[in-house]
Amino acid sequence: METWMNRSSTDDFILLGIFSYCTIDFVLFSVVMMVFTVALCANVLLISLIYIDPRLHTPMYFFLSQLSLMDLMLVCNIVPKMAVNFLSGIKSISFAGCGIQIGFFVSLVGSEGLLLGLMAYDRYVAISHPLHYPILMSHRACLQIAGGSWTFGVLDGIIQMVAVMTFPYCGSRNVDHFFCEVSALLKLPCADTSFFENLIFACCVFMLLVPFTIIVASYTRILAAVLRMRSTQARKKALATCSSHLTAVSLFYGAAMFIYLRPKRYRTPSHDKVVSVFYTVLTPMLNPLIYSLRNREVMGALKKGLDHCRIVSHH
Repeated sequence: METWMNRSSTDDFILLGIFSYCTIDFVLFSVVMMVFTVALCANVLLISLIYIDPRLHTPMYFFLSQLSLMDLMLVCNIVPKMAVNFLSGIKSISFAGCGIQIGFFVSLVGSEGLLLGLMAYDRYVAISHPLHYPILMSHRACLQIAGGSWTFGVLDGIIQMVAVMTFPYCGSRNVDHFFCEVSALLKLPCADTSFFENLIFACCVFMLLVPFTIIVASYTRILAAVLRMRSTQARKKALATCSSHLTAVSLFYGAAMFIYLRPKRYRTPSHDKVVSVFYTVLTPMLNPLIYSLRNREVMGALKKGLDHCRIVSHH
């Protein structure tokens, strides 16, 4: 890491970005910044509500707070640097800064994918084994699930960061992306990267398909349990608790699979950049809105918090 910090400014990378300086791109940049602001506020608010309100101290909301924390860190890792580069016109990022951005990005995306998979297991236990739920999803089990998600994600991030940053870069340093993204960076080294690219593809398959398999298996069992329910009300309640999670899963996995599981010959930088905006900025904004606007308990906690603030302000 010390050698990374000691690199001169000639070792900086140039992020070509996603926006030019025409009028329409200024409008699009403003939209991205608005989405970033909403994502920031919505995730901070959701984490605060879950922490403050005792009614939200349940496994599902604990996992949701972890998901919001990951989304918060993800947008803060990408958008501020992108905004500074666009507004200043200086598109460089230091060698160390690029390495850190890769490490955080891969860690957070990997952790979020695993957590979404394990959250499906939580819904399966809640619906199929409600009497055993407090034992199967104890405080210790929740910490192990969240800790496991973070650990695997961080390990993946460190491995990819170290590997990418140890390649020799002696030609062009122009990264055709708006942040230091591994596949965009791997086009630049003056060395054969094919083995590492295959290894990354295998890692992506593992990190996406393992949790996706858990999700499919969990929801197959959930559907079977729901169909066995005699009460229409019970069916509606069970499906309502899953709809938010399924929406979040569809957004995350749809974008991630489009980017990382496509054959290389079908990949273009412009497509990758547009889809990257979707899951680095848009999804972190949508997740807290999906979980809060469609959830009575979260809306109840928000109303309670606002009422409390109103009473305090009157005094």
